[in-house]
Amino acid sequence: MGELKPKRTMGLWAAISIGVGGMVGAGIFSILGAASEIAGNALYISFILAGVVALLNTYSYAKLGVTYPSAGGPVEFLVRGFGSNVLSGGLNILLWIGYVFALALYARAFGGYALTFMSESTSSVWIAIWGTVIVVLFTLVEFIGSKAVAAFESVNEVIKMSVLALFAIIGYFSVKPELLSIAQWPHDSNILFGAALIFIAYEGFGLITNTAEDMKNPRRTLPRALYFSVLLVILIYFTVSMNVVGHLPIKDIVAAKDYALAKAAVPFLGKIGFVIIVITALLSTASAINATLYGGSNVSYMIARDGELPKIFNRKVFHNAREGLIITSGFVILFLNLLPLDRIAMLGSAVFLIIYGSVNVAHLRVTDKTKARSVIIWIAILADLLSLSVLTIYTAQKAPGTLIVLVIVTAFAFLLEYFYRKFSQRELKIRRIKNPTEF
Repeated sequence: MGELKPKRTMGLWAAISIGVGGMVGAGIFSILGAASEIAGNALYISFILAGVVALLNTYSYAKLGVTYPSAGGPVEFLVRGFGSNVLSGGLNILLWIGYVFALALYARAFGGYALTFMSESTSSVWIAIWGTVIVVLFTLVEFIGSKAVAAFESVNEVIKMSVLALFAIIGYFSVKPELLSIAQWPHDSNILFGAALIFIAYEGFGLITNTAEDMKNPRRTLPRALYFSVLLVILIYFTVSMNVVGHLPIKDIVAAKDYALAKAAVPFLGKIGFVIIVITALLSTASAINATLYGGSNVSYMIARDGELPKIFNRKVFHNAREGLIITSGFVILFLNLLPLDRIAMLGSAVFLIIYGSVNVAHLRVTDKTKARSVIIWIAILADLLSLSVLTIYTAQKAPGTLIVLVIVTAFAFLLEYFYRKFSQRELKIRRIKNPTEF
């Protein structure tokens, strides 16, 4: 196990940008239409509720990230709490599968917005075709390791946040109050169902913990970055979703659910607004695909394969795990072609709720080290369980086949870990920096 001296070069705002970018990267563009079909004009309430669940989970990530700073993030936390065994290993593989679902979701969203540039008579099958094209493209980019990608990511962040801010501010002055009427809200259960589905739009906050060893003052910076980024994203999602339901009847949003955000811009920004939102959505979903392929999915794959991250953690490392890119991309293409966007979102949200709930349970076993308050962790666990239960009930009612897929992939993760561990004798050993308690 390699021990590295922390660089401590990352400040608070840089860490916040990673968290906000990880969440807003494609969340609002990909999930908004599908969620509105469930939550109706109470959509913005569902975004708030999902955000509260995410905020509760940040407590464990903040405490664990400070105590055990590692590029392995949640995998490190699981091993610390459960030890190196089939449980922690299976959860790591399940985390990798969660990233596969997230990638498939982003790719379907990209295809939906790309379809708007084609004729109205164009078949919806092109959504999957465009999604497949963008996944293949960025898989090739990962092989090449183009430096231009980093520049693209930086510019895209500025464009995305500027456009969303413009959408929220200008749209506020022309919202139709009657479309936001509480009298038109759906049943309370639909609001909860929508919140559970939306949870995947917040899953990116955990990326901040992967950078803890590079922070100037992790003990102070990491918790602030986590809490502030989630709160900021809740505000962004709330204002944007309220503008959407405040400008279009729900039936119109559902009819255009593959590009709902762009459709909602038409009443106050016109056709030019539609085009601007579509281009922004394409850039954001493409960016999210690139970042997730490079980051979370391949990190999880490499840990599952080797048991630990390389001592030198940078982009060149992933040339040693090219089969991970191919396998990940293959599964992404499979799911985005077999399942519609809302089904993929259900699977992704369920998997990440399982992972975050497991991190909280693991945290309970090391509270003597983190000095955390058990009551807050228990509240987070209950919130995760409630959200997962609500999502399971909704999925069983509306898409029982999707629930079967969830059971299969979960069982697959633990069976794969069991047999791989049995025949390879591989143990999980996550790279950590020296003397983490000094932080």
